[in-house]
Order: sequence, then structure tokens, then C-alpha cells
Amino acid sequence: MKIALVHDWLTGMRGGEKCLEVLCELFPDAPIYTLLHNKGTMSPQIESKKIFTSFIDNLPGKQKQYRTYLPLFPFAIAQFDLTEYDLVISTSHAVAKNIRVRKDAIHICYCFTPMRYIWDMYEQYFGKGKAGIGIRTAMMVVAPMLRWWDVKTSSRVTYFIAISEEVRGRIKKHYNRSSDMIYPPVDTEQFQLSTTEEDFYLIVSALVPYKRVDLAVQAFTANGKKLVIAGTGPESGKLKSIAGSNITFLGWQSDKELAQLYAKCTALIFPGEEDFGIVPLEAQASGKPIVAFSKGGALETIIDTKTGIFFAEQTVESLQQAFERLSLIKFNSIDIRQHALGFSRTIFKQKMKDYIEEKVRQHIHKQ
Repeated sequence: MKIALVHDWLTGMRGGEKCLEVLCELFPDAPIYTLLHNKGTMSPQIESKKIFTSFIDNLPGKQKQYRTYLPLFPFAIAQFDLTEYDLVISTSHAVAKNIRVRKDAIHICYCFTPMRYIWDMYEQYFGKGKAGIGIRTAMMVVAPMLRWWDVKTSSRVTYFIAISEEVRGRIKKHYNRSSDMIYPPVDTEQFQLSTTEEDFYLIVSALVPYKRVDLAVQAFTANGKKLVIAGTGPESGKLKSIAGSNITFLGWQSDKELAQLYAKCTALIFPGEEDFGIVPLEAQASGKPIVAFSKGGALETIIDTKTGIFFAEQTVESLQQAFERLSLIKFNSIDIRQHALGFSRTIFKQKMKDYIEEKVRQHIHKQ
């Protein structure tokens, strides 16, 4: 059986790429098809694969400004010819799931979310104050066409796997498709239990609008507490311009450096609405509590007053109230880590292996 992997783009090792990495281990001979690849930004496991890219990979500014080519993504993904493959596994939050496959082939999509740019988080990316008037005007025309195309081509997927119950609901809402659910992997062995702390709070995040890092920056600038932010992204300049002197921007950090930050922090701040959220589980694997917005995947990975604290509204006031609650609770670091171990990489790998093998058997039996 010939197998191919499809991923939206390869520009850095975030949660989606860690899922892809496990699939690379399960299927070592499978090539990867992707819109673009910034060489050297991926783990050795992924970089060593045979990687096929689209014409997006040759466009100017693709290193950092690839999202500006969003209207071209449907055309780009359609250029790949995967007719030689019997099993295609896509890991998708944009267009990877829309890949064309042979009619009798099996296409399993591990869906991080339906394309957030045009569905649930359109306003966060293209609303007033989030994008220039030119881009907003263009998206008023482009977004409806992208939504139509996204729904129509979702039928190319044989089986959907959602990364959370939150995403499972979105798949049903937007595509009217049922899905199974397998939580993403957390490399819990990479993080050690820490029962000590230094006087700072931590954010580990891509600096993009929907992550709502701006909310935390405003809150900490107001309360004077120390905040350390690890991550890069297009919002970096804007966030630095509104940040007080008590806020430190570290930029990109290696896995080893992140493990040290988790171990030293008082708590992790998670102010955005996520499809799932691997970062809070990495912090919990280190025994640290989370202060999180009470919506999305966080509700499935954090236990209120046991492994963290929720705040109900994305406002500075609501976040400040959560800090007050946090100070009144004595968390058990061992219990926090034990909770995170239920989302380990080993568990994910076995569940994905079993699922794919079962679906292949079913497909063959039907034929």
C-alpha cells in the first residue's frame, strides 16, 4: 500500500507539526506534500523526509508572509497529483484536507480545525483594526468563495478525526460530516516535574491576533507583575509597543529552553480560544497551573481549581479576577503532572496507529 502525508505548510515546529512528526514515525517511507517548506525550520524527523511543495514555495516573501497568498491556496493544493497513493493522511487546519485523491483511495484527515481564517475566527484576522482596509475589502469578496470551495471539497475526505470535541462540533457545523476524536500528542517526557517557582508568569505562543496575547500584555502592564513571552509572529511589533517594562519578549525558544521556562514560572497564561492547546499540557506536565480563557479546547485539558483557573471573558478585568482566585488556591504539582500524562505522545501514537489500521481494514472489506 502506497501512503502519502499532506500538511498545510512547514514553517516551524508547533502543535500541528508535532502531530505530523508522529505520523512520519508511523509511516517512515511516506513522502510529505505541502504548500511550502522553509528549510531548516522543522525537526530532523520531518526534514529527512521527501518533501514536495507547490508553487507557493517559490513566491516572494513566502518565508514570513505566506498567509497573504491565502486566495491562491485552493489552486495550489489542486496541482498535486496523488493518484498513485492508496492511503492519504492529511493533517490540516487550512487546505491540506482538500487534496485530490484517487476515487478508491482512503483519505483520513486529522483535522486541527476547519479553516479558521474564513470560519470561526474571520473577525480576529480580518475585522476592523485587525487588517488594513484593502485586505478587508478583498476578503469580503474572497471569503465567501473560499467557504463554498471548502465545504464542497470536504467530501474528498473519507474519514475525519477531530483533535477535540470543540473541533468535532465545528466539522459537523461547517461540513455536516461526522468525525471521531483523538487528542493530539504532548511529549510529556520532555518536561520534568517542578515544585519550585520564580516570580514570573509565562506565555508560550505564536504572536498572531487570535491568540489574544494583547489581552495579557494589557493586564500585566496594568498590574506590574512580571510576564515572559516566548514566541514570534506578525503581532510582535504591536505588542512590544504597548508593553510595560515588566514584560519581556524572548522570541523563539528551543524545546529545551521552553522546558526550563515552564519549570521556573509561577503559572502559564493562556488567553486565546484554541482548538485544543498543547502548550497548557506541556506546562501541566511540568506541574504548573494554567490561567486560561474558558472556551474552546482548554475546557478539555484543564480542570478548574485542580490544574488551573478559568476566566470567563476576554477582558483585562476578567483576567485580573482570575489572578486573585489563583492566589487563593494551593495547587498540587504532582496531581497536575499526572493529569497531563493522560495526553502523552505514546498514547497518541498508539491510538492513531490502531485507528488507521482499523479504517484500512474496513475499506478493504467493503471492496
